[in-house]
Amino acid sequence: MSITTVFCFLGSLGGTEIVLIMLAILLFFGAKRIPELARGLGKGIREFKDATKEIKNDVEGSIKDEPAQK
Repeated sequence: MSITTVFCFLGSLGGTEIVLIMLAILLFFGAKRIPELARGLGKGIREFKDATKEIKNDVEGSIKDEPAQK
């Protein structure tokens, strides 16, 4: 997976712009704080995915159960 596919949502940013953004984040948050932020972001994304899977399973389960109840 290349860096351009990871940041494809940012539009047509080049390598230099991405490096400058990463440098600004490093200067703003500091080297010790970045892993904590990434860990928190990862946990948030995982919880969101789990919640969407649960809702999807509930909806699919209710669709399967409806014809049997009638």
